[in-house]
Amino acid sequence: MKRLACIAALGGLVLSADALAWGSDGHRAVGAIADQLIVGSRAQQQVAALLLPGESLEQVANWADCVKGSYCGPQTEEMQAYTAANPKHSEYHYTDVPFQETRYHDHAVGTAEDDIVQTLGQAIAVLRGKGDPQTNPHRFSPRQALLILTHLAGDIHQPLHVGAAYVGKDGGYALPLAAKQIDAVNMFDARGGNNLLLDDVKLGAASAQLIPARPAADGAGAATASAAAGAAGAKPRQLTRPFHSYWDSTVVDYAMRRVGARSPQQFAQIAIAAKPAVAANSGDPSGWPHQWADDALVAAKLAYADATPGKVAYQTSGKGEVYQVWALGVPDNYPVASSAIAKEQLIKGGYHLAALLQSIWP
Repeated sequence: MKRLACIAALGGLVLSADALAWGSDGHRAVGAIADQLIVGSRAQQQVAALLLPGESLEQVANWADCVKGSYCGPQTEEMQAYTAANPKHSEYHYTDVPFQETRYHDHAVGTAEDDIVQTLGQAIAVLRGKGDPQTNPHRFSPRQALLILTHLAGDIHQPLHVGAAYVGKDGGYALPLAAKQIDAVNMFDARGGNNLLLDDVKLGAASAQLIPARPAADGAGAATASAAAGAAGAKPRQLTRPFHSYWDSTVVDYAMRRVGARSPQQFAQIAIAAKPAVAANSGDPSGWPHQWADDALVAAKLAYADATPGKVAYQTSGKGEVYQVWALGVPDNYPVASSAIAKEQLIKGGYHLAALLQSIWP
């Protein structure tokens, strides 16, 4: 479970907020949907009591990623205290269940005691007032639990944060039945899709024909977008893109462009206005993260269905570590199919987060 090191190694990429999880806009969209759905409820009051003045779920949705570095600005004392008390916090954001599986099972291949399902369960327990040493081994405070829950509710609906690919020596996907089978000889861990590389030039050309341009921002937003475009233009074109990175941020951009949203908040408004049919979770809320993971495995199967790994190649990280990568082939219409999945998962994330908060504070 060393994804961050792997992301940094691939092609010498520089980590940014958009290289993590759903990316900034995706997490903000999930938070914005939940913000709007809990208006006027007791849950809204309890959330406000844990947040600082002026904060919203949308605004804090990226906090758990911001603690990983300086991409959001200088680390606050609150962030520093959290990372010091949680040295494995980067592992809270995902699990690595083989995408071919239909269910998340505790202690099965790819799962861990600190993975996203277990960490969500701990945050939920704390917010329900049940945070004893057994259910809250990380000693999350109620505010930390809310910040973590808001972020991980987005992460767990990103298909590749749950469903992982393992590649056999023949280049095809493999299904490990035991951890010892992932031996880097006959079976390899593709690191959550980070070692599967898309042709970014080809993908960009296809998306330009299939995905509408994002509506122009106005005012300060336009100035920010122009500055960002200028900065991006100064950098050499990236020839490949890790599959995980594509699902973290590229499909969010496509999904927002396809509905004509200029911002995560507008995406939330458009999504709610469409009155989506989001299936409700069942049973005690402590089990909802398992249900969310099961749902993400369904989406992961769709994500990987038309993505075909080629022959293995080798790259060397800045530290001299040699690792395997595979060129990943996808059909030309993949931007359309994948962005439709991303839109649905983002909406589910927001609705499920709101439902959970209202269940905790009815």
